[in-house]
Amino acid sequence: MPTHKPETGDADLIKEEAAAHSGMPARRSGLHGRLDAIRATRAGALTLKIVIGVLGGLMVGGGLIMVPFPGPGWLVVFAGLAVLATEFHWAHKLLEFGKRMLHAWTEWFKRQGWTIRIIVAVVTVAAATAIVYIGLRTLGLDVIQMAQQYIRR
Repeated sequence: MPTHKPETGDADLIKEEAAAHSGMPARRSGLHGRLDAIRATRAGALTLKIVIGVLGGLMVGGGLIMVPFPGPGWLVVFAGLAVLATEFHWAHKLLEFGKRMLHAWTEWFKRQGWTIRIIVAVVTVAAATAIVYIGLRTLGLDVIQMAQQYIRR
């Protein structure tokens, strides 16, 4: 409970009582509170938007490059969209759309029989193998030729 200060009179007591009865939400804590504090000024809001845009854009771009290769490509894309969604409404809508499509694909795949599941697995492995092979050929490594030389020895 605040004490009476001679220089402000009862003003502190009145403000404390008004705040206690106010319908205003309490200030958020943690990351959201910090982001809100940065957004409180125009310069802070613009800086935050630029930093989030660049960071999220790099994550989405890097994830899209990684998608055809074995690894966490789609995970990085979704993480980048989540970063972008903290500042951009369009990214939030795109992230929600992606979640819905992933859920729909997962549900469709669960309903399929073993034949379709095996076909999807074979196509996935073949595509990943072809992408890795083409990637290695681009770097100047022909793994088939290397394997043939190894077998001839």
